[in-house]
Amino acid sequence: MSRRRFDQAVQHMRGQDARVRADSFDFLREHADAYVGELIEEFAAEEDDGLRCLFLELVAEARSAQALDLFRDQLESMDESLRFWAVRGLEMLDTREAWQALDQAQAEGLIA
Repeated sequence: MSRRRFDQAVQHMRGQDARVRADSFDFLREHADAYVGELIEEFAAEEDDGLRCLFLELVAEARSAQALDLFRDQLESMDESLRFWAVRGLEMLDTREAWQALDQAQAEGLIA
């Protein structure tokens, strides 16, 4: 996948047209595994809470072990939506390390 297509989709997600935003999100979801590193970077740089949540959802869709630390960190987020996608991302990873992170977060009372 080209970086140009990724950049265009991210730019469109920040636009005003709801249909274009949704189409761009769908494109990124379909190709999340090819762009996982870029999605993690966008998440880290994003200031808008709504877009951060969408980027984290896209990272979860990638099902990449590259996101394990990001998901672990977001288990401690004050934002319930980010915690939700961190949990979902770890569940979707379905690795021993991911389940250990979930068990630890539950034992510490970070998640129910």
